[in-house]
Amino acid sequence: MFKTLVNALKVKDIRNRILYTLMILLVVRIGCTLPIPGIDTEVVKSTLTSLLGDSNSILNAFTGGSFEQMSIFALNVTPYITSSIIMQLLTIAIPALEEMQRDGEDGRKKMTAITRYVTVLLGIMESAGLAISLHNAKALGTGANAFTVVVMIVTLTAGSILVMWLGEQITDRGIGNGISIVLVINIISRLPQDLSNLFEQFVFGKAPATAILAVVIIFAIIIAMVVLVIILNDGVRKIPVQYAKKMQGRKMVGGQTSNIPLKVNTSGVIPIIFAQSIMQFPIIICSFIGYNGTGVWAEILKGLNSAYWCKPSQPIYSLGLLLYIVLIVFFAYFYTSITFNPLMIADNMKKQGGFIPGIRPGKPTSDYLNKILNYIVFIGAIGLIIVSVIPYFFNGVFGASVSFGGTSLIIIVSVVLETMKQVESQMLVRNYKGLLEDEQRSSNRMIYDHPVIFC
Repeated sequence: MFKTLVNALKVKDIRNRILYTLMILLVVRIGCTLPIPGIDTEVVKSTLTSLLGDSNSILNAFTGGSFEQMSIFALNVTPYITSSIIMQLLTIAIPALEEMQRDGEDGRKKMTAITRYVTVLLGIMESAGLAISLHNAKALGTGANAFTVVVMIVTLTAGSILVMWLGEQITDRGIGNGISIVLVINIISRLPQDLSNLFEQFVFGKAPATAILAVVIIFAIIIAMVVLVIILNDGVRKIPVQYAKKMQGRKMVGGQTSNIPLKVNTSGVIPIIFAQSIMQFPIIICSFIGYNGTGVWAEILKGLNSAYWCKPSQPIYSLGLLLYIVLIVFFAYFYTSITFNPLMIADNMKKQGGFIPGIRPGKPTSDYLNKILNYIVFIGAIGLIIVSVIPYFFNGVFGASVSFGGTSLIIIVSVVLETMKQVESQMLVRNYKGLLEDEQRSSNRMIYDHPVIFC
């Protein structure tokens, strides 16, 4: 990876793209430190911690700490990510959107425009709900009024739109997917603080042997999780496909061998995000309306809160972790089922004269793909469970307070690998161009060295 990056910096066009991306990211990080005018950030921080609990750490991880600071980029890329997920789900449910997605470049532009409008709408809704809730909780200061709330709503909405625009600029003029890279930088910006908290808790002030053992365990766990995520991200089951030979005119065509790549982690990080959203939704709603619950409902809210999971003194609340695991498995199958259609693939293969060796075309092929897919999705879900549960285990058993979890790690690894693949593809294109130019020059040299005599 580092060799590829060094070679990429030698190419002027790619180097300019990388520098442009870094410049945009610098602007984003500066915006994450600029507070909203007239807002007491310390009061807001303490209020959000008490209201949201563990959800506050997740939002801080995705926004690079700008949410707890209530900066102008407090919402960051969360409205755009939510909008993209909503549009992806609606594409399956609404035929017009599905047809628009198949229209090529024009359809893609229309889908992008709709996603932007939905992002603006979500930004207004999220900023309004946040501003009104903080105002009702007396977190905006004693002099806060309706004008303060309006300023906060406008600032947060404009900030989310600006971040979306900056991400699109990275996509167009920089390297990789802009929104994903902004999200990764936000997550990485929290790593020093998380590592500092771990070292202060388990390393500093301890005996030398204990401190060394703690350092080894911390880095061993991080490395093991990174390796597992890389395996999940790159793991592919290739289904061989053979195309029958047929006559076209006087030529025999076909007979090629291809494959259908089925990723082990087909759904990516979506199952974890959906599961976390479902688990945190009742907690957030009850916090904003000021109802903490009594009796059984209060115990249910504690079970849904990941802060109470894996605690040896309160094992009953770990039942929420079991529900979380079930939701991850469910959404892994659900999201895969709406994004991958074995019947459509089988029909397309049949129309093109393709077949899986030993499997009849049509419905038997669809059933075979569905069987393989269910097996692969289960393995991917198990990997997601391991990656997502490990941080909760250490937080509960050892009291390690970190916001860096399995979701963040999967996002970082997948985005970094995808970005490096794009860099490699751009370098490959330029290498091919240079090769063709060299061949052209060599052919011209041969013509000049050996002139043809025309009679």
